[in-house]
Amino acid sequence: MTRILARHLPILTWGRTYGRETFVSDMIAAVIVTIMLIPQSLAYALLAGLPPEAGIYASIVPILIYSVLGTSRSLAVGPVAVVSLMTAAAIGDVAQQGTAGYAAAALTLAALSGGILLILGLFRLGFLANFLSHPVISGFINATGILIALGQFRHLLGIDASGHTLPHLVQGLWQQLGNTHWITLLIGAGATGFLFWARSGLKPLLLGVGLAPRAAEIMTRAGPVAAVIVTTAVTALFGLDKAGVKIVGAVPQALPPFTIPDSSTDLVTALLVPALMISIIGFVESISVAQTLAARKRQRIDPDQELIGLGAANLGAAFTGGYPVTGGFARSVVNFDAGAETPAAGAFTAIGLAIAAVALTPLIHFLPKATLAATIIVAVLSLVDLSVLKRAWIFSRADFAAVLSTGLVTLGFGVEAGVSAGVALSIALHLYKTSRPHVAEVGRVPGTEHFRNIRRHDVVTDPALLTLRVDESLYFANARFLEDYIANRVSEDSGLKDVILQFTAVNEVDMSALESLEAINERLRAMGIGLHLSEVKGPVMDRLRRSHFLEDMSGDVFLTQFEAWSHLTSPQAQPTG
Repeated sequence: MTRILARHLPILTWGRTYGRETFVSDMIAAVIVTIMLIPQSLAYALLAGLPPEAGIYASIVPILIYSVLGTSRSLAVGPVAVVSLMTAAAIGDVAQQGTAGYAAAALTLAALSGGILLILGLFRLGFLANFLSHPVISGFINATGILIALGQFRHLLGIDASGHTLPHLVQGLWQQLGNTHWITLLIGAGATGFLFWARSGLKPLLLGVGLAPRAAEIMTRAGPVAAVIVTTAVTALFGLDKAGVKIVGAVPQALPPFTIPDSSTDLVTALLVPALMISIIGFVESISVAQTLAARKRQRIDPDQELIGLGAANLGAAFTGGYPVTGGFARSVVNFDAGAETPAAGAFTAIGLAIAAVALTPLIHFLPKATLAATIIVAVLSLVDLSVLKRAWIFSRADFAAVLSTGLVTLGFGVEAGVSAGVALSIALHLYKTSRPHVAEVGRVPGTEHFRNIRRHDVVTDPALLTLRVDESLYFANARFLEDYIANRVSEDSGLKDVILQFTAVNEVDMSALESLEAINERLRAMGIGLHLSEVKGPVMDRLRRSHFLEDMSGDVFLTQFEAWSHLTSPQAQPTG
């Protein structure tokens, strides 16, 4: 019972050893992350088309819930750019932005996403996220980063333009370009330039004037806060809102409210598929970040428990005025680099954001939306890595096609189409790669018991013996390929007496593959050629024993390839190459 509780409540594990030094490390990390999250949360709410306070609300209760249920010591949960964009795209189809129905739809989307993640976690289905390959994820992240950044240009320019795809965004911006509000552009361009410079230039400058490394790090992370303070002060001092600069305006000075998602059948039906897509993308992003950071400290992440933690966090967001959340890359890396030792750092961050929600919201009344747009642009462009196209092209043409196709579909047809295409491409790519398994003809390395590809090594072969090493599990998609490969190969050589299938890399044989093996056996028998197997793994042998194949096979099963060679080779064996 204790073990079960510890598995589902990781806080019982790390909480036992929580001490003063850990508390200090977590508190320092929480201060740094809180400073970073205040402007970022407001910005991502703007990206989702929601009131700015929704971003803060979505960063309080979800973090507290995850700190109890999550297995990552460094993951920081809350609104992220990609999920915010997907939220805007999903609920923009069912409600008008700025209405109560829009906010209610966001709550429903968070509840659905949380429910889906919880179900996947309880049934231990975390492996489903593997259907999105890394090339597909890279293509999707790059494309959404470009869409998000381009979509924020309307706030930088102070114009009205909309769209969720690249053609629509470009068209909208081009048509409204003549209406650019120059004061807004000046504020937005200045904030964007400062934030880009602060990422690489502020810390060396602070160290150069004698500031301590930790203090310089904190101030560098607080770069967005500095941009917020300066632009807000300038806007308020000169009354720029009256001159046409769009500002955040009044933000409720309160803790997250208790909210109830809209459970109407029509709304749930309309948002179910987008919620599934958001759940998959959010989980993939979160688990990738969590595992990367955990590996640096030799810690373990439980994907199924992560599903439960993220699911509960999303349900928390749904009932406290938020919208879908997940583990964010930027904030999690900051949390890790700042020295967070346990999920308690997240809980302290939530407390800091709660204080900000109660005490600091009046101070952002005059915050220009252009500044928030600059924050989003700088954050998402750091995720865009177009060099992946070059690396994929060099490494694998199939992976290059996956990256490019996913990116183009996302840019051209929107994030939902991009996710759907990504899943389809991942599955298709897997089927393509495994449908034509690598089959190597091998021979014996002279003076050893090792066997290698005759095309790559100088080996000894026997004209009467053919050994084929199958480098893939056999299943319905590739069974016929092996059957045709062997048929073509034996038809070229009339002197063959035996064929050995070396099953070193075969981990699975399904019913279709079994039927192909039976067909191969019968065809070779009719030609007077014996069929033998070597190095068959235990689970595969267990599967074969449940059929009549081993009884009907014309040859034998050998423990090792060398044993098969010693038993079947003839004096005519000779070197090749």
